[in-house]
Amino acid sequence: MSNHANDGGSMTQTIYRGLEDVLIDTTQVCFIDGDKGELIYRGYDIKELAAKATFEEVIYLLWNNDLPTKAQLEEFNAHLRPHYALPNEILDLLPHFPKTLHPMHALRTAVSMLSAYDENPDDLSPENIRRIGYSLVAKLPTLVATLERVRNDQTPVFPNPDYDIATNFLYMLTGQRPTQAAVRVMDTALVLHAEHSVNASTFVARSTASSLADVFSAITAAVASLKGPLHGGANMATMMALESIGEVSKVEQYVLDTLSKPGGRVMGFGHRVYKVLDPRAAILKEVAQHLSDEQGGNKWFQMSLEMERVMDREMAKKGKQVKPNVDFFSASIYRMLGFPTDMYTPIFAVARIAGWMAHLYEQYANNRIMRPDLVYEGPRGKTFKAIEKR
Repeated sequence: MSNHANDGGSMTQTIYRGLEDVLIDTTQVCFIDGDKGELIYRGYDIKELAAKATFEEVIYLLWNNDLPTKAQLEEFNAHLRPHYALPNEILDLLPHFPKTLHPMHALRTAVSMLSAYDENPDDLSPENIRRIGYSLVAKLPTLVATLERVRNDQTPVFPNPDYDIATNFLYMLTGQRPTQAAVRVMDTALVLHAEHSVNASTFVARSTASSLADVFSAITAAVASLKGPLHGGANMATMMALESIGEVSKVEQYVLDTLSKPGGRVMGFGHRVYKVLDPRAAILKEVAQHLSDEQGGNKWFQMSLEMERVMDREMAKKGKQVKPNVDFFSASIYRMLGFPTDMYTPIFAVARIAGWMAHLYEQYANNRIMRPDLVYEGPRGKTFKAIEKR
């Protein structure tokens, strides 16, 4: 936030760079208390949801007013699962993407392509928006898994309509039914990444929808925003940092060298909202510990623990608290599950589509086009000159 004189006059206007602390609307979807490290989905603490709820239950919660009954969940799945499969035209097109294309470029393009094969992409009635929501939540895991297989010259694995989203996603990647332990880890990660109030990609989705653009346009814009290293790409950047370090014994020097540089930032630490430990990071740390123990100890997780230790020590010297965020431990978890680094952000999208759609339901239901303003600081009074006299 900074202050600027208005047009050379005496009035001062406040500039909220990055829209920090600017309230754009009301919501019933999500609440964050950054000072307390609290994250709530429609009244439920994230710790309880991560421990007890499935991803499908959380999607239902985000889209409705409460967790589903058994009958409501069965009905929800009956609406959702028929949408798992991709159109044949999309399946024919995906292998033609360059093998070197970043998976987020591929995902953004594929999401946009889905509109071409949707039966009614432009109707903004509540019923049609909800239908598209089911379709996108169901198809994003299939898209991400299929894109990963075709770029490795593997035949796509078709989704199993009897599987839930986490099971199906892992199954479509490998062609084998995953273990219950792997499914539980995947499901927990999806729950934790499903929603986080008006982050950059959610704001972009709502802003795009505010012009009454269609759902596919809004979600395509959200995917594009998620790609950035300051947002969804942060978990990928965290893993790349761990890979560059290579060994636990080299972590401390890496942290010290990074912090000694002007503006030096250790990826995976700090958060725009949380002033204390990100509650999602605390849950993922526990999940990562269990997964590492099952694998007999994991180098990447041990490196993460060492990095956290050194960061705590160095920040304490400065009287600061800079704690891990959700990206930090998700990096080692996804590696332990066998995902390549550049898949991390597409997996984020598989989860966050639930939250994006929840916000779009609110935006379309009570819409006003977003039109912020800028303070002009350029010159005035210039006069036009013919080109030969300039």
